[in-house]
Amino acid sequence: MKKLITLALVLAMVAMAACASATTVGVCQLVQHAALDQATQGFIDRLTELMPDVEIDNQNASGDSANVSTIINGFVNDGVDLILANATLPLQTAASATGDIPILGTSITHYGTALGIEPWTGATGVNISGTSDLAPLDQQAAMVKELFPDAKNVGLVYCSAEANSAYQVQMVKGYLEELGYTCTEYAFTDSNDIAAVTQTAADASDVIYIPTDNTAAAYTETVGNVVIPAGVPVIAGEEGICNGCGVATLTISYYDIGVETANMAYEILAEGADISTMEIRFALQFTKKYDPTNMEALGMTPPEGYVAIEE
Repeated sequence: MKKLITLALVLAMVAMAACASATTVGVCQLVQHAALDQATQGFIDRLTELMPDVEIDNQNASGDSANVSTIINGFVNDGVDLILANATLPLQTAASATGDIPILGTSITHYGTALGIEPWTGATGVNISGTSDLAPLDQQAAMVKELFPDAKNVGLVYCSAEANSAYQVQMVKGYLEELGYTCTEYAFTDSNDIAAVTQTAADASDVIYIPTDNTAAAYTETVGNVVIPAGVPVIAGEEGICNGCGVATLTISYYDIGVETANMAYEILAEGADISTMEIRFALQFTKKYDPTNMEALGMTPPEGYVAIEE
């Protein structure tokens, strides 16, 4: 009997040790939409390939800032080994919650803007790094000139609560003005006024530009229900928004940046890399795409050199 008890205790201790040594990663995604979903999936697919025994707690905040705080604080209290913050608000919340646990961001446009780091030189110097979803904004502005050379007024529609959306709008505005366009900003505060603000923009604009904005991405149908009947084309910052309400985009693969973020996680968790010195990584490929359905609805001909977005 004593031998059985001793064996049971040994097995229990082994099991406890195994649990204690398990690598845990907490994933906080701001809201469900195509771009963020793809980034999360790319991260999970790649990290579980590299570390088959990793335990991933994947949670979605459904666009609610209170949920973001609850999720992030839960990860900190549980002592996870790494946090993946998918979108700017989860990154900012995680940065405020812990200075010790490594935090990797993804689907973040500009880390300096998101974290208030000036000047930003590529590495944050703290427990944060990750991947950026920034596509060349000058080239997105050039698409407006390429597709709508006779347009005069461009409406810039974005969520004022998203710092990186404001950053993109300011950059694109400068490029568009250099190309001779008159640009007007139309900022909505949340999903409650997105339809009204978009309608105001559509009434005054020949073309609308929407950056990689999470609120817009989650409510593309709302935007589309305004701009398509109004006959106003939208140039979008990424494929998901374009698919919902736009005609063209210069986009990255969010799945691929999720994969690259997992590579960074592996370097930190398995190889001991110092996250504070890891430079932010960017997409290597950018693709011009168009949405066939929305183009047809606006009576447009698919442009040469663009790839159709698959439904």
